[in-house]
Amino acid sequence: MTLRCVATCSRHAFAAWTSRLRSAAKASRPGRREASAAGPWWSPRPASPAGAAPVVLHRDSPCCSADVQSPRSGSSRSASLASLPGLLALLLLLLSLAVPQPALAMLQASPGETGTGLVRSLESLRDLDYQSWQVVAYREGAPAQAAPVTLRIVGYPGRVRLDHPTPLLVRAGRRLWQLDDITLANPRLAADTRAAAAEFDLTPLLADLQNNRPLRLELPGIFVELPIPPYVVEEWRALPLEAGP
Repeated sequence: MTLRCVATCSRHAFAAWTSRLRSAAKASRPGRREASAAGPWWSPRPASPAGAAPVVLHRDSPCCSADVQSPRSGSSRSASLASLPGLLALLLLLLSLAVPQPALAMLQASPGETGTGLVRSLESLRDLDYQSWQVVAYREGAPAQAAPVTLRIVGYPGRVRLDHPTPLLVRAGRRLWQLDDITLANPRLAADTRAAAAEFDLTPLLADLQNNRPLRLELPGIFVELPIPPYVVEEWRALPLEAGP
């Protein structure tokens, strides 16, 4: 009888202990609304101050909410937002520098030596041998649809000597033009012993051009190819009708 009572009491005690373990395991599962601030059931529990109520954390409480930030994170975000306009401005500046800007036509007008008015386009260009040349296209007199335009090519005195007459060859794709050498028709250039400049009649070429296509100049015995970019061709085509001073 005594052994039976002991066995029964032991079985009831084991069942109670097992039930307590199951209850504790359910309480530690994620998804419950409440959890002990001391951690899971198997961790050591710190002693609470006398008379203090247990601290219960709720998943909906502000301290667990993702919308509440510490002062440091708030200040960092404010600093990031404050620097955003500056970063955008820097990005736009870099993009504007990376994108090539189209060249603008720059024509110069002056009264000229004879007082009839002169409009010119002046550029410094290099041939394929890296030799620098001054390329000047100009028109004298009143603007007109077929106003004569002269092309002057000037080299460095002492390094080159241009013989006259030598026609200038102009290429654009498969097309070829030959411009007449009119240097000796200019008294000043004809009397210049340095012979570093030459002039050509540009009017027939301008009358034949329909767009601002790049050109390649060749002066036999002097340079094989002198590239003329499209914006310079645009200046040349604007010369006949450009108003003077």
